[in-house]
Amino acid sequence: MDIEKILKEINFDNLVPVIIQDKNSLRVLMLGYMNKEAFIKTLETKKVHFYSRSRKKLWLKGETSGNFLNVENIFLDCDSDTLLIIATQQGNATCHTGRVSCFFRKLEDEWKTIE
Repeated sequence: MDIEKILKEINFDNLVPVIIQDKNSLRVLMLGYMNKEAFIKTLETKKVHFYSRSRKKLWLKGETSGNFLNVENIFLDCDSDTLLIIATQQGNATCHTGRVSCFFRKLEDEWKTIE
């Protein structure tokens, strides 16, 4: 795998959004952001790494909770500025609230919790 060649295909002008989708259920688990360093760490370890906009640092998803996201496949969109990662959960939750997905509120007449 030529990482330099792969990196040139991704538009890292800024952080790129990364959608995480569960391999089995196809449910969207979360959205995060990556810089080049996070992407390289993800490739090297096969565990999803992000760049935290609030903490301004690299972080391994699951480093404190134990709820890691193991990479199965990585896709790049047509504009080369968004990634989709198909992952398997290691642990019971992706969301810091303890839920399987960060997307647990659905808009009906108001926001309803769906899990």
